[in-house]
Amino acid sequence: MAGPRKKQSAHGAGSRSKKRSARVADNAGESGGGDDGDQLAEDKSGDESEDEDEDGDGEVLIGEIVSEDDEDDDGDIDAELDRLGTPLRDAKASDRHLGLIKHDPLSAYIQETKRYPLLSREEEHDLAVKLVENEDADAARRLIEANLRLVVKISYEYRRAYRNLLDLIQEGNIGLMQAVRKYDPYRGVKLSSYAAWWIRAYILKFILNNWRLVKIGTTQAQRKLFFNLRKERERLEQLGFTPTPALLAENLDVTEKEVVEMEKRLSAPDASLDAPMQGEEDGAPRTRMDYLPTEETDRPDRQVAQSQFQELLREKLERFAETLEGREETIFRERWLTDTPSTLQQIGDQYGVSRERARQLEKRLLGRLRKYLEAELGTAVDIDALSRE
Repeated sequence: MAGPRKKQSAHGAGSRSKKRSARVADNAGESGGGDDGDQLAEDKSGDESEDEDEDGDGEVLIGEIVSEDDEDDDGDIDAELDRLGTPLRDAKASDRHLGLIKHDPLSAYIQETKRYPLLSREEEHDLAVKLVENEDADAARRLIEANLRLVVKISYEYRRAYRNLLDLIQEGNIGLMQAVRKYDPYRGVKLSSYAAWWIRAYILKFILNNWRLVKIGTTQAQRKLFFNLRKERERLEQLGFTPTPALLAENLDVTEKEVVEMEKRLSAPDASLDAPMQGEEDGAPRTRMDYLPTEETDRPDRQVAQSQFQELLREKLERFAETLEGREETIFRERWLTDTPSTLQQIGDQYGVSRERARQLEKRLLGRLRKYLEAELGTAVDIDALSRE
């Protein structure tokens, strides 16, 4: 493994402020996919020689955000990885041989990353040129392997925001691969400086999308609150202030309503619709899903409206029957105003006519009924749908 390299300033690659890192947090959450993340990192690579502190909307993220000098210092990265990987490295040889030590996937992965040597500035540039000009897959692989330790270090900064560090590392590796694919060696910027933006963008987007079952941080204000609300509350308490929603909203430049809403979302636990609820009916467990309206069971307001309409329709049918006489009234009442309506055959037998004749009589009644209901209720009633063939 190559030893630690000296810091090399490359076209304005100096110390980077926390504000620039926070800007990635905003844009990473906005990206619905890789394309937005691509634009984010590309913009950063071309602007590194510009003023770093001009962003007035800087945010302080959860976890300490290292400066660009820290990212370029390979000696610091090695020291951090040594500390993270101590459980496997310090295990006794006899215990390792007997299989008595606990398997730690994180430590194992960190030890694996140390197998890949770091690259000098000249080696990195030559490999990047091969990748750009010849699409050399082996050059891309070596560039990725040499920066795997940088992904681990950046992922570790967000361990308080998301507990599964290996998930963050995996997402950061995707960002690293995107950075290698987009990297332009002719701009004079180190790959580690350029890749850091990509790695953070992918990690932050992953945290926002997976922190809860229900996605949060869908707006810029929500993302700002997600990463800063807890920290700002602690800061105010240390200064002796009561962190009221109004004060938090003023300090974070959001509305008080947004603060209250985010506090509720962060404090409320997730609840599964399929989880059994306390108490059972008929010996079968009930879930929240059982109480949600479906196509078969309408909402209560729709049920009430339907019931009221049925009562009104029944009243109009009674009034229409009062306008009929003799056989027509009998046919209508026995077919439409009873819970057990007579069949057309029964009507025909009662009056000594055929079933077809009874159907013709009813059809004539329905024509008159349609005109009556249209005059009373408009076109809200479909007479054809009420037919009792």
